[in-house]
Amino acid sequence: MDDLPPPLLLEILSRLGDSADVARCRVSSRALNSLAPEIRSVNLYCSYCRYAKSRSPLTSSSITPFKDVFSKLISELRIVETVSIGVEKPLRLVTYDDVDDEDDDLFLSNVDFVKTWLPRVCGDLRSISISDFWVQSCWRRSDVLALISFYCLKLLELEIKNAWLSVDGLTPMPKLTSLTLEFIRLDDENLEKFNECFPCLQILNLIGVGGLKEPTIHLMHLRTCQWILSNAPISISIVAPSLVKLTLRCVKPNLLLIDTPILSDLSISFESVFNFKVNKFPHLKRLHIESTHLRNVLSTLPFGLTVKNLTAVSTRWDVQVGVSKSILKLLICAFPNVSSLTLTSGVWSELEAYPGLIGGLESRAQMKGLRDITAYLTVNDVEVTVSTVFSLLDNCSGLTSVAMFVHRDVVANVTSSLISRCMGRCVRVRWKWGIWKEGTKDAWISDGI
Repeated sequence: MDDLPPPLLLEILSRLGDSADVARCRVSSRALNSLAPEIRSVNLYCSYCRYAKSRSPLTSSSITPFKDVFSKLISELRIVETVSIGVEKPLRLVTYDDVDDEDDDLFLSNVDFVKTWLPRVCGDLRSISISDFWVQSCWRRSDVLALISFYCLKLLELEIKNAWLSVDGLTPMPKLTSLTLEFIRLDDENLEKFNECFPCLQILNLIGVGGLKEPTIHLMHLRTCQWILSNAPISISIVAPSLVKLTLRCVKPNLLLIDTPILSDLSISFESVFNFKVNKFPHLKRLHIESTHLRNVLSTLPFGLTVKNLTAVSTRWDVQVGVSKSILKLLICAFPNVSSLTLTSGVWSELEAYPGLIGGLESRAQMKGLRDITAYLTVNDVEVTVSTVFSLLDNCSGLTSVAMFVHRDVVANVTSSLISRCMGRCVRVRWKWGIWKEGTKDAWISDGI
């Protein structure tokens, strides 16, 4: 190893994703040890095993405090461009029910701790990621945003997880283009300070951010946004003239305002909206829509003409009385130009409940544009499932590709029978078969038969 050219050795060290691995390499090689100060990143995460040992009376004395390890690592580097510090995922899941911990050794957004290393390295920093230990951080408010905004004038990316954040003293960060706040209690209920101090964001991820009342995202340069709300604010507004892709998960806001004129990819989930205001989406091509009341939502959507790729998710379905149109008809009416359609298990179950409502001359004309269908089947009654698939094939004359995912719990002979009968019914389409189950990754059985 020591015989390799120094630039190659430095490249090897720089590619290691864990600073603990870098430390091990330094011990094993004199050449690596001499080059280590040239690395420009620190990536250090506390494992559950390390945490448990630090709390055990038998092993605690042999464990160097996590903050001390980090401070030593970062102090040895000449230039630092990237800092990632936090707790590993298993430790993030620990709650008050699991442990009573009033220490602050893993309170990593603690201003007093961050002050010990940030001022020295801030000049070249481009990216910071801090993942707190929620048990220690949830009841301690942190002013780390103000500290970072004061020192890090060239910062491009910022990520903070599992913390209670104040916006007091926060100053504008015009260079910041990417921000992720995940499982955060934020003391900015309407996001006014947020919009003021992060004006040039292009990528924004707000995941489980609480403390919001009437939040408005108003960012002129935003291109991609993922917003998953943990509470139920009164209203939600997004004004972003440059936004192309939006993922929004909310509950039941009184007002949902989306002003994003060039949006092309939208994934939205909600129970219902009392007042849904959008400017037209003339460029919207891809839509993922999820609701516990999908039928009601479809009749109120103020957009749909341009959508080509549609995924429909019904998270709660009950047999309804007096239904005159199938869920498929409602989808086609709301999105008449769809060519690729994905029906998840809840939507398919409703379709099976009313298979007789699929047909008709009008329906066939409306469904003529469908080229690809993907469906997730539970197969409670194979005859009903087969009948529904046949009806779908008869009414969608333009279909060229059909993908069917059968639930993993369906017995093998039933799945085999379903596959053979469906493929025998229609040879003009390209069939793809797979299996699915909640919480697991879809798997293909056959692809492109």
